[in-house]
Amino acid sequence: MNKALQVLIDRGFVKDCTNFDGLSDLMDKGPVTFYCGTDPTGPSLHVGHIVPFFAMHHLQQFGHKPLALVGGGTGLIGDPSGKTEMRKILPPETIAENAKRIASQLAKVVNFDEVPPQGYGQGRIVNNADWLVDLNYIEFLRDVGRYFSVNRMLTFEGVKQRLERGLSFIEFNYQLLQSYDYYMLFKNYGNRLQIGGADQWGNIVAGIDLIQRMGGPECFGLTFNLIMRADGKKMGKSEQGAVFLDPQLYSPYDFYQYWRNVADADVTKFMKLFTFMDLDEIAQYDDPKLNINEAKAKLAYEITKIIHGQEEADKAVAGAKAAFSGSGDRSNMPTAEIELGEGKGVLDLFFEAKLCATKSDVRRLIDQGGCIIDEKKITDPKTIITKSDAKDGELILRAGKKRFMRVIVK
Repeated sequence: MNKALQVLIDRGFVKDCTNFDGLSDLMDKGPVTFYCGTDPTGPSLHVGHIVPFFAMHHLQQFGHKPLALVGGGTGLIGDPSGKTEMRKILPPETIAENAKRIASQLAKVVNFDEVPPQGYGQGRIVNNADWLVDLNYIEFLRDVGRYFSVNRMLTFEGVKQRLERGLSFIEFNYQLLQSYDYYMLFKNYGNRLQIGGADQWGNIVAGIDLIQRMGGPECFGLTFNLIMRADGKKMGKSEQGAVFLDPQLYSPYDFYQYWRNVADADVTKFMKLFTFMDLDEIAQYDDPKLNINEAKAKLAYEITKIIHGQEEADKAVAGAKAAFSGSGDRSNMPTAEIELGEGKGVLDLFFEAKLCATKSDVRRLIDQGGCIIDEKKITDPKTIITKSDAKDGELILRAGKKRFMRVIVK
């Protein structure tokens, strides 16, 4: 097996390939240009989106050439794969702005410098709006649409699931457009491989088939496992919602804590998928004699450093020490400024600090014994907090064992 391909297998990325032997032989002959697409219908990726881009990083290290395709064109429609309903149609200006923000997030994982590091393949960010937005529909149907069998398209799982609930015609066109993306990337860049989640199998196979029907060589598809947590839930979800990469939507401290609190069984698996640590180093953390919390802290630090930078990762560590042991710098903890006035009810305080989504959630937290202010458990939902309760003008609120907020009293 080709070394780069074997690394992806060893790290737990790979689910399936259209032709393992053929792809391995192609990669042995020299650098392969490959791509993965992402949908800019939101302003930020979350951690569930970035598995293929970590795989892209590893392939780039072996000299292969990554193309990160931001779907500025297909994003105007939306991919039906894995979706239960049609996406809201967004204006082109919003899609363009989202595409720009997502491109900057991808650059944290994949190198897109004009002169890449020694041994790395040249990476590029491309946008399918460049060839899709001004497409002539009649010419597209004549030159591309004639190669597609509706009967075959209906066999793909992503389409079948949506047919039961309703699938719009523009969404049904998505597979044609993504296949055309693959063809255009082959034509413009010599792209021979598409990588992506397992839910993209039908689209990838359709693109490979289109290239061959239009006179091109054999191209390849490589899909990755859907990453599930040990508790059976999808990656990328937390108590606060999606774990976004944008620090304005999900703070670096909360991002660090998300990884710090993963299940014991997930730690080394996630090190392989979500960090750049080599496999020999990761293997050391499988030692049952090692304190699992050391491994979790290492995982959290490494992924936070990649996505948010070393300075923010260091701040997150210091904030966690302040929250959990009282030994770190409190200024690095998540902080909110709240006006207490003559006094504020504990329900309002926790709600305004965004430790609970609703005041009813605060009541439940109190009933469960998880509502704590400066190490004092709150048992009465009618409790009023005043400025005199704040030591040095600050309060430390805790919701359960793992969520904290430093409140600066105004």
